[in-house]
Amino acid sequence: MYDAHVMGSERDGAGGTQAVERALAALLCFTDAEPKLRVSDVARRVGLTQSTVSRLLTTLEALGFVERDVRAGAYQLGPTLVTLAGIALNQSEVRRQAVAELSEIATTLGLAANLAVLREDAIFYLATVEGPRAPKAFTMIGKRNPLHCTGIGKALLAHLPEPDRTAIVERLSYPRFTPNTIGVPDELLADLDRIVARGYALEREELAFGRACVAAPIRDASGVVLAALSISGPLSALDLDRREAELASYVIEAADRVSHKLGYLTAPAALVDGSWNGNRGPGRGSTAE
Repeated sequence: MYDAHVMGSERDGAGGTQAVERALAALLCFTDAEPKLRVSDVARRVGLTQSTVSRLLTTLEALGFVERDVRAGAYQLGPTLVTLAGIALNQSEVRRQAVAELSEIATTLGLAANLAVLREDAIFYLATVEGPRAPKAFTMIGKRNPLHCTGIGKALLAHLPEPDRTAIVERLSYPRFTPNTIGVPDELLADLDRIVARGYALEREELAFGRACVAAPIRDASGVVLAALSISGPLSALDLDRREAELASYVIEAADRVSHKLGYLTAPAALVDGSWNGNRGPGRGSTAE
């Protein structure tokens, strides 16, 4: 994949560092909103001359990091990035242990199943499997979503140590996507307390109209929450007014199975009066296996 002679002498010393920084800056210009860019577009965004950017993109093309669409006269991200992304994803132990559960959810319920972790005050998707009742035309892997208006985000926040949780809640910006979006820290903190008490998080048209989500935390061998798993799809398909307890049971049990694969040896809490009781931490509402 990599030709040691492509970069030439610029790999060495300060010049090499600058070349790497410029190349990475060029790659970061590509987004879902603008997946194809001309040399002039990239030059304007990174603040370099078109001739410099043209050389950068030519080098990146030779390495497979970008491809040129001759007909459009523009560049797009290339297959080398897909290869590297696959390598990175395959190093995630929680993803490896969760994939089978996600597939089972999508197959059995026909809904989408998602896995994400906390990254820089946002959720970062590691895996998603779409069911026939919740199809997507694009992958969520590698994308980010806000914490305050997603089931996974709230499940992750709710189980942070209290000082960390409070610090994040206070510094979030709370953009409103629908009238149901939580808009202030006190409202979010109250919701997080409810999530800890019942063991799962809900999101109902907070991020987008007509969408809903039920999420539960995944713990490592020490009991620390390191990820969350969710069931999501159209609001009509989840039918939370009728199926909340059923879907909560399903997602909690799936998250527990992943936790057990990671070495967490606590059994699920009991389902009480149609809702899950306890915060699912060690010694609370659960028995050892």
